[in-house]
Amino acid sequence: FGASFVSLLISRWMAKRAMGVKLVGPDSRDADAQWLYATVSRLAQQANLPMPEVGVYDSPEMNAFATGPSKKRSLVAVSTGLFRAMNKQEIEGVLAHEIAHVANGDMVTMALLQGVVNAFVLYLSHIVAMIARNALSSRDERGPSFLGVMAGHMVFIAAQIAFGLLGSMITAWFSRQREFRADSGGASLAGQGAMVGAL
Repeated sequence: FGASFVSLLISRWMAKRAMGVKLVGPDSRDADAQWLYATVSRLAQQANLPMPEVGVYDSPEMNAFATGPSKKRSLVAVSTGLFRAMNKQEIEGVLAHEIAHVANGDMVTMALLQGVVNAFVLYLSHIVAMIARNALSSRDERGPSFLGVMAGHMVFIAAQIAFGLLGSMITAWFSRQREFRADSGGASLAGQGAMVGAL
């Protein structure tokens, strides 16, 4: 559970390092970078949010993301592939979608959900493993038998996989709902036409 929040706290720093995000500002020399910063700034103001960090990373994929531990410490980044493949109206729709994620607090919400799911996966796996270990150990022994210990370890691993898959279905469903909500928020910020074009 704690690891989910540690990941959240360092998410902005990790994203910049892992993706090679180059931050842009209002004084950027590149016209696209200036437009990107100005658009994110306008959308953030519309959403009553503090100005997030804005960045670009080199990738042929059409992608963008928002991350950060809070609304005051967020990052919105887009790929170079997005700039090459989409027009300005479509990109604005994508940016509005990402700003909506920040406004909705989706990074914190998903970290909380993932932490709860992880905790339950481990807890339930321990219970199932303990049942298997005790079932394969003789009652007249002072402790679990070697077979019981080995079976307990194997069942613990199998239970983590099984419960982990069930947990991932829950988080995937919840994440999809947040995506739909961010689409709706993006349409409110950038206009329905921009959001439809982005999608």
